Amino acid sequence: MAGLQTGAPAEGGPNPKLPAQTPPQPPAGSEFMADGWRVFKIMAEFVNGFETMSNIGPAVSVFGSTRVKETDQEYRLAEKMGRLLAEAGFAVVTGGGPGAMEAANKGAQASGGVSVGFNIKLPNQQDPNGYIDPEKLVTFQYFFIRKVMFLKYSQAFIVLPGGLGTLDEFAEAVNLIQTKKSQKFPVIMIGSEYWGEFYGWIRNRMLAEKGFIDETDLDFIFLEDDPEKVIEIIKGFYPGGYALNF
Repeated sequence: MAGLQTGAPAEGGPNPKLPAQTPPQPPAGSEFMADGWRVFKIMAEFVNGFETMSNIGPAVSVFGSTRVKETDQEYRLAEKMGRLLAEAGFAVVTGGGPGAMEAANKGAQASGGVSVGFNIKLPNQQDPNGYIDPEKLVTFQYFFIRKVMFLKYSQAFIVLPGGLGTLDEFAEAVNLIQTKKSQKFPVIMIGSEYWGEFYGWIRNRMLAEKGFIDETDLDFIFLEDDPEKVIEIIKGFYPGGYALNF
């Protein structure tokens, strides 16, 4: 029929004789190449942490809830613990955030001690507290690097009442000591009212009833209420002097 053209596309329309176009695909294995480059970021975080902590001296890490308020008893306890540690000659290391971490850093600074913060980048943008020595603030992208720093340079872990993050740090420490991936150091839970049932479950259920751990797995775990005695426990644990854990 005159006026009709078969086999030719309308102006501006797709040509049915051409194959459908697909978006360009990244080269095979490129996702692994991205991970390869990420190694340099990981290395940089390790180097930054090592340099910050290289001349820190004996240090104690303090863990506790970020949700503790300044008017809470736990806040005052953490602040007192930070002050006593500084007076005893220990650098105070925290996760750098608010709550119990802020209180421990505050106590350390008030006594003229070294106040260290290992901050972490989180989706809710945790901001470092204002009681960390400016040259002793390290912000990490990766949790596992942050954990290495806590474990490597701490002569003790003090575990104040806290949530899952606090429990994670406790479990990480005791597991690495148990498996001899780290030297022994005291892990001290403060607050028998808060931690007493958990500590009893470890002793009664895991050890006595099930035999899943040995008695020696508990000889570096302490449950204490008196901050003054915490200092005595730490000092008494190192008759030969302080050293790095690995």
